[in-house]
Amino acid sequence: MITTICYLIGIVLAAYIIGSFPTGYLVVKVIKGIDIRKEGSGSTGATNVKRILGKRGFFGVMFIDLFKGMLPVIAAKYLEVKFNIFPEYSILPVLAAIAVLIGHSKSIFLGFSGGKSVASGVGTIFGLSFPVGAITAITWAIITYFSKYVSLGSVIAVMLTGIWMIIFAQPTAYVVYCFAGGLYIVYLHRENIKRLLNGNENKVR
Repeated sequence: MITTICYLIGIVLAAYIIGSFPTGYLVVKVIKGIDIRKEGSGSTGATNVKRILGKRGFFGVMFIDLFKGMLPVIAAKYLEVKFNIFPEYSILPVLAAIAVLIGHSKSIFLGFSGGKSVASGVGTIFGLSFPVGAITAITWAIITYFSKYVSLGSVIAVMLTGIWMIIFAQPTAYVVYCFAGGLYIVYLHRENIKRLLNGNENKVR
């Protein structure tokens, strides 16, 4: 049991460190030599990167962050079986996903600051269930395209993930994670939501 707990803790810590990798910060720092946290919204996520580097920077950071979320969860699903880490509860992939979310928004490399965990969060969904991840990404793209608000697409897409998990008969732990993780991402978007309600949120150009 002690060995199992040690494996669990080690895997979750590794997921947090991977989630903490400051993609947007590093890309902007290398290309422009500036601290993205002092620009735009102050977030290190893809949307703020777009304000500085344009579409290429946006999509580049978004896809790296997506894989940053997906790979630790896939690894955790494999390791929970390999090391018999409570596979009957499907808990290890969920803990890894939580660690990635927290790591991205509270990066240990940036003084516990970061982004809003949308791309990395969707990546964790892909890792848990590829069909649900695909539906979430498509939902985000459609809502963002027609509304021109990235934040609106993000909030709606992540809040629906728990429902999709139920429809696709995924483990209860995945469903709980999606609803809780969705609420966390909504909380990180609280200022965006205020601007949406006030009609002064920035649109995608």
